[in-house]
Amino acid sequence: MLLVEHRLDLVYALSDTVTVLRDGRTLAAGTPDEIRTSPLVRQAYADGVS
Repeated sequence: MLLVEHRLDLVYALSDTVTVLRDGRTLAAGTPDEIRTSPLVRQAYADGVS
């Protein structure tokens, strides 16, 4: 199943694997815990893009 959603609590609760896209490209992929703690993801979205 493909889920496109911005409510991260829901995404993390329902997903075994999460892929984060930015500008149409894969930024990161992994388990919800890996994505939640990824410095790359945090840095990319710390600038107000969410």
